[in-house]
Amino acid sequence: MFTPEMMESVKKVEATRPSRIGMEPRRMTAEEKDTLLKAFHPDYREEAFAEIKIGPNKGQKAPKELTHLLHSNSRLLTDKVDLDKVDYDVDVLVIGGGGAGSSAAIEAHEAGAKVMIVTKLRIGDANTMMAEGGIQAADKANDSPVQHYLDAFGGGHFAARPELLKKLVMEAPDAIQWLNDLGVMFDKDAEGNMMTTHGGGTSRKRMHACKDYSGAEIMRTLRDEVINRQIPVVEFTSAVELIKDDKGQVAGAVLLNMETGDYMVARAKTVIIATGGAGRMHYQGFPTSNHYGATADGLVLGYRAGAPLLYQDTIQYHPTGVAYPSQIFGALVTEKVRSIGAMLVNADGEAFMHPLETRDVAAASIIRECTERGKGVKTPIGTGVWLDTPMIEEMSGAGTIEKRIPAMLRMYMNYGIDMRKLPILVYPTLHYQNGGLEIGGDGFTKVIPNLLVAGEAVGGIHGRNRLMGNSLLDVIVFGRDAGKAAAARVKEITLGKMNLDHVQAYAQELEKAGLHSEDVSPLLLPKYARHEGTVDSFDK
Repeated sequence: MFTPEMMESVKKVEATRPSRIGMEPRRMTAEEKDTLLKAFHPDYREEAFAEIKIGPNKGQKAPKELTHLLHSNSRLLTDKVDLDKVDYDVDVLVIGGGGAGSSAAIEAHEAGAKVMIVTKLRIGDANTMMAEGGIQAADKANDSPVQHYLDAFGGGHFAARPELLKKLVMEAPDAIQWLNDLGVMFDKDAEGNMMTTHGGGTSRKRMHACKDYSGAEIMRTLRDEVINRQIPVVEFTSAVELIKDDKGQVAGAVLLNMETGDYMVARAKTVIIATGGAGRMHYQGFPTSNHYGATADGLVLGYRAGAPLLYQDTIQYHPTGVAYPSQIFGALVTEKVRSIGAMLVNADGEAFMHPLETRDVAAASIIRECTERGKGVKTPIGTGVWLDTPMIEEMSGAGTIEKRIPAMLRMYMNYGIDMRKLPILVYPTLHYQNGGLEIGGDGFTKVIPNLLVAGEAVGGIHGRNRLMGNSLLDVIVFGRDAGKAAAARVKEITLGKMNLDHVQAYAQELEKAGLHSEDVSPLLLPKYARHEGTVDSFDK
């Protein structure tokens, strides 16, 4: 599968491998990291951002692609919906069928609320399913939530909201136990103790995993629980606008059947936005590790209704996305590959960074190696650096890769690359939406009564960078808490007359700002068609 030029570089990697086994490259100083990030991390490319012209974050910057959606029109300006015809009437409406949405629905149902999930694909078609490396929790004798907090706070450039990060780390051990009790098959030793490993930026081994398909195993278990509880799930249906009432409370959502194009009205006393990330926006032209529906829908829904964003200008580019072959370009190569011994090296076989630096530092280091230093490996589709996977078995013995990262091994074997014998090529891939809708410590947005947000659609949990394993954790912790809080709140709520006044008000703001777009948002699904003159049936 590798070209002759790439194989020449492989020989250099193999030649330097013996000297690199057992070696630990120097970690960068804080000053070196700051200099590196400002020079090479995509978040610092001013030309990639635009000013938000209206709404709560007016005057702030966001990726151009997101700003375009915030400046686009609602479908419901032209497509009219009768709010008096209610198709679904529930206590708790969960928008999104991934880890956060499913966890929220389970806990709301457990609390006795009438709950429904609406999801634009199928339940489980989410970034949760695609997470590989593991989930963090400080539940070992040599660790503590305080240490977990310090690692995550520093890794996020000290920008995380303290009340959110505290909740994340304090509730982590219980989240692991909850998942274990539901049936998640965590890796355990012969005595039944959970096995843990390091991740980038962690000072303790607190990464709990299910081989290298941790997210899929967690999502399988959550999906089964939702189904077993007979919680209604409306699939292939998107929320296109939130509904408010005459008291200013959130009162449900307008739904769009993705197959028929029909609109429906869901009335709800509380709404939980759990729509996930934005990778399929392909910010700055980057490939993505995200699932097909990750198009920032929840951010648009919440923002148009008046909820502010937080850290919308910061995105996580996972340092190790597949750079070759083209069939899996951008797919995630879990950080666990590095945590069990693989090392990042350039075209000359040189280790250029500590293998477990934080993700933003690692991504910037790889970009620097491929640009300024000119030591990237040229491929038929771009450039990348080597992840020296054969090191794993040379250090830990034959069979380690098949035992610890079997899904990764199978993925590459499908394309004739045996990562036990050959290194693999990687380059940063668009991975995680660090910013999102702003919430308080109780999970509710601060300006729209009874609207909650959970999972990747939240801003502020991780600050401006996220450590490995804290995303699977946040979908469980904040999903569960949102479900509990939503179920408790419904007992206090009386809904008024429903309206879409905020949609008209937003349109007037756009007009006043001189923003005229023929596009509609939320995007719902990415646009990959290359046929000119065709129109997606939902681009109304």
